[in-house]
Amino acid sequence: MAVTTQEQQDPFRPGREAAVARMRAVGVAEPAVRAFERQHAALAGGASGLIREADVEPVAPQVHLDDLPEEPGSARAALDATAVVVLNGGLGTSMGLSGPKSLLPVHDGLTFLDLTVRQVLALREASGARLPLLLMDSFATRDASLERLAAYPDLVVDDLPPDVLQSREPKLRVEDLAPVDHPADPRLEWCPPGHGDLYPTLMASGVLDALLERGYRHLFVSNVDNLGAVPDPRLAAWFAASGAGYAAEVCPRTAMDRKGGHLVRRRADGRLLLRDTAQTASEDMGHATDGERHPWVHTNSLWLDLPRLRELLLTHDGALPLPLIRNTKTVDPTDPTSTPVVQVESAMGGAVALFDDAVAVGVGRDRFVPVKGTDELLLLRSDVYEVGAGTGYRLLAGVDPLPVVSLDPEHYRFVHDLDARFPDGAPSLREAVSLQVRGDWTFGAQVVVRGRVRLDDRGGARRVPDGTVLEGSAGPGPGGTGPGGTGPGGTGPEEAP
Repeated sequence: MAVTTQEQQDPFRPGREAAVARMRAVGVAEPAVRAFERQHAALAGGASGLIREADVEPVAPQVHLDDLPEEPGSARAALDATAVVVLNGGLGTSMGLSGPKSLLPVHDGLTFLDLTVRQVLALREASGARLPLLLMDSFATRDASLERLAAYPDLVVDDLPPDVLQSREPKLRVEDLAPVDHPADPRLEWCPPGHGDLYPTLMASGVLDALLERGYRHLFVSNVDNLGAVPDPRLAAWFAASGAGYAAEVCPRTAMDRKGGHLVRRRADGRLLLRDTAQTASEDMGHATDGERHPWVHTNSLWLDLPRLRELLLTHDGALPLPLIRNTKTVDPTDPTSTPVVQVESAMGGAVALFDDAVAVGVGRDRFVPVKGTDELLLLRSDVYEVGAGTGYRLLAGVDPLPVVSLDPEHYRFVHDLDARFPDGAPSLREAVSLQVRGDWTFGAQVVVRGRVRLDDRGGARRVPDGTVLEGSAGPGPGGTGPGGTGPGGTGPEEAP
């Protein structure tokens, strides 16, 4: 077959056209198709999406939540003009889940989705605001999530839909950026385009116009796995009065913040940028994760002015020009021998560069309780946190700073591994500074961790008996290397039967 001049100039064009054809065949909205075409062309042109440390400088918050006044009247009016969108597109495949991550039990039998819904309902009752909640679902999470929402018949307000469905795009073969085929499970041929798809989805679905028609002027967006992300009345009042088009919440970095992004300022023009882990060159990773150089992490909780957002979307034909995020994986994420693919993604926080009045707002760690892996999940399930109707279903940490949990990924990476090794629930961590587990350890009931505790790999399966008190050093330094005490029913770790 002869090679055309177009193919010579752009050898990846056939792959792009094939991918676009697949998207249109399954009914992906045109704004999302255009966003994909733009990202594919950038990828084919050699764009990496990397943000170099030499080109940016650190960012400190311009506004701090703790400095904002309590203004009940203004807060209620601002909340009544605010809608909430929660990103709910993830399956949690990195944690071994096959269903929506939001349906994973996290505390007292309640799931991420249960807690998110109850937080919004409690804030409605307390403030008198309408405060609609919409999920941004993916094709993989929608049915199960909507089934769960049926337990909350009072959630829908103003005849708004309970969710919007984000688009999907083909995973691309690394060698030619053409859509991959995976006959063993065709569902794995598709992936979500990242949460930057929020913007074309709101426009194409008609939800953005519906919100404006009903008098909503502000949008609060957060991740479903961040249970600290409840719309704050003081922040709502400040944002409404500020006139800003965009605000991003940032919080102090801790030792648990190994993944995620942070805001930086581009030296060339002074614009704020979001730099994600996938946008960081390997040689810059040390700087990017340096808590002294970049002490504030991006929570992915955003405040947006809806009229400004609509105007910006119309300017860009319904799809914002967001920075490229290039993710290389395998078509089956659980099979490292399957076909290598590229997933072309964007982050909704990348829109910060499009607003010349964007603001970074400093908030406390109580507003950032992410669960990206089993380390955080174990902490969340422990007695470190309390949650209930009396707190408006907000998670309240009983200790500060939070303990640092580090579990051996070979044995605890997946949720089913975690559940199998903590069959009686999480140990008490309220007196812990850190818990580091290496090797295959199963924990019995009513285990207590104090100070800095490390369990080393002793080969084979080991067990911490019921009632054991694991006690390490309490001061700074590497900490203990094993248990220092026992409790009722326990004599210290032993070999598993």
